[in-house]
Amino acid sequence: MIVPMHESHIAQIAALEKLCFSDPWSENSVRSEMMNPLSLWLVAEEEGKVIGYVGSQSVSPEADVMNLAVAPDYRKQGIGRALMTELIAELHSRGITALFLEVRVGNLPAQSLYQSLGFVEVGRRPKYYVNPTEDALILRKELTNADTVN
Repeated sequence: MIVPMHESHIAQIAALEKLCFSDPWSENSVRSEMMNPLSLWLVAEEEGKVIGYVGSQSVSPEADVMNLAVAPDYRKQGIGRALMTELIAELHSRGITALFLEVRVGNLPAQSLYQSLGFVEVGRRPKYYVNPTEDALILRKELTNADTVN
């Protein structure tokens, strides 16, 4: 089930950050995103457990994906795709017309997901990531009526 992020999700999201990323967001950073009126974060839950999440910030008419993570035991089950599809539909309903994100050059599974959702490469940020240092690809997707969830 995909739901909006709530206070009760924050500690689990921060723990998942530590599990999934070499430079994780702190619990306070996640909490500040929840309080930010420009942010939209969605959580995939299974029996009250956070198994994935996606977060964005919007400055109309554009938005940026801040983070997307799925717990390792739940990967390759369509959870990341479901989170992104829901986020795209919700942002489109709020008048967002373009969505951007950065992805590690070496993260081929994520790149494949994003490309399958209609994202295209529009740039590169040298040495954007640390631990290890790696370039980021900048991807963009134009949001259209076809991006609404049925």
